[in-house]
Amino acid sequence: MVAGAVLGSSWMVGLTLPPYLLSQAVDDGLRRRDLAVLAAWVGALFLAGAVNAVLAMLRHRTMTKIRLDGGYRTIGAVLAHATRLGAALPRRIGAGEVVTIGVADVWVLAQALTVTGPGLGAAVAYVVVAVLLLKISPLLAVVVLAGVPVLALVVGPMLRRLHRAGARYRERQGGLADRLVDIVAGLRVLNGLGGKQAYAARYRRDSRLVVEEGYRVGAVTSWIQALGTGLPALFLAVVIWLAARMAAQGTISLGELVAVWGYAAMLVVPVAFFIEGGFDVGRALVAGRRVLDFLRLPADPPARGRGPGEPAPLHDPESGVHVAPGRLTALATARPGDAAAVVDRLGRYGPTSVTWDGVPVAGVDVRDRILVADNDAYLFTGTLAEVVAGRDEVDHDAVARALAAAAAGDIVAGLPDGTASVLDTQGRNLSGGQRQRVRLARALHADPEILLAVEPTSAVDAHTEAAVAEGLAAARIGRATLITTTSPALLELADVVHYLVAGRVAATGTHRELLAAEPGYRALVTRAAGEDAPAGAVR
Repeated sequence: MVAGAVLGSSWMVGLTLPPYLLSQAVDDGLRRRDLAVLAAWVGALFLAGAVNAVLAMLRHRTMTKIRLDGGYRTIGAVLAHATRLGAALPRRIGAGEVVTIGVADVWVLAQALTVTGPGLGAAVAYVVVAVLLLKISPLLAVVVLAGVPVLALVVGPMLRRLHRAGARYRERQGGLADRLVDIVAGLRVLNGLGGKQAYAARYRRDSRLVVEEGYRVGAVTSWIQALGTGLPALFLAVVIWLAARMAAQGTISLGELVAVWGYAAMLVVPVAFFIEGGFDVGRALVAGRRVLDFLRLPADPPARGRGPGEPAPLHDPESGVHVAPGRLTALATARPGDAAAVVDRLGRYGPTSVTWDGVPVAGVDVRDRILVADNDAYLFTGTLAEVVAGRDEVDHDAVARALAAAAAGDIVAGLPDGTASVLDTQGRNLSGGQRQRVRLARALHADPEILLAVEPTSAVDAHTEAAVAEGLAAARIGRATLITTTSPALLELADVVHYLVAGRVAATGTHRELLAAEPGYRALVTRAAGEDAPAGAVR
């Protein structure tokens, strides 16, 4: 930026040299008919033009570097924070907003950084021209010095209006991008439910609102750009008119008239930079606020400890849930959001008071030992074996065991190349139930010390659910496992069941004990096992 400011200032000040050299060529060479002097001034004019051309190229290269460097630094900061947020990211901000930040806001900010070069140069050149004009005519110098404040008074209110309109437009743009991501992600489901037209109508409605805000931004922008071109032209006309009258009256020489014309024409450049810079900064303030809002999203606290050396229990005092080593624990509740909140706290996603053998997990590095298996966990493109193996090298025997434990043998059999078949992003070439079992297989393959699985069988039929329950229980023998479910098949195999009411443990026991003692639990499980419950299940 310092280099850009120096080069921008040198280039802009260099633009004042040709009018001065041209005026000397007119007065000392042409008027006196001295070809030697004329040739000297013409040579100096050529040299000044060549040097300024080199400065212009260096300035442009530096500004491009500043813009790209600033953009990529900002992208790096956004990606780094997204990585720190991890699985908490989709819980705190929409995917469309993140995309809009990455493809739009970042580059608006980067463009505004280039103001540091020509912006400072414009201010320096403005002062230099005023001094040069002061030597020719104090009146002309005053007119020039008064020109920019007048422009600021005219354009300033429009820049503030642009800032407000841009903020509204950006907010609606992010919301529309969120809706688009939701529609694309759930298009197959919408087709199946017949809701595609309803969502399309909502998208068209929101899109029209964005267009209306865009027209408001465009109207202000067009005025700013029109004034950025028109006002400097009027400014130039006033200065030249005054200078021409002075030349006609003999107050200034013909060469000085040429110099004034050159200075005034040159001032169009810094004045245009002032207006353009104000426009860029106004847009950058809106974009920067969105980027800062994202970067202020709280991430997990830095890990300071390693947790207990041996398998130990997890305890959530907020809900009363206890996950014991070597046991299969189930969490049953009529409100899935309550169970998901417990799992988030146990897995250290967000603020938590959970303890691990008495040690707060808030400052413990748990990622290699505690795994939260969400139903919507991302499935990357790759072969089925690579997807199940995750970050590990593919061990085909281990992959086969994990798939068998997740009752996913039919998936392997149905793919053309078995585990070597390529899955699309998010497993789009699989059904909902198949994706769920692949996610479970990946979690089982990771074999964490503590597995926290959210509704691992919600998208499969009763027969497959029973097979998944048996495989999960067998694969996790000797390991701590918590599942959130109301499925009798899974609850029957659990060593202990926590029944949650309003986010708190209301009763604890085996599945059969709770069926006998808790009417609310009995009603919940009976309803989940009823004929209407699995109607939307997908095998």
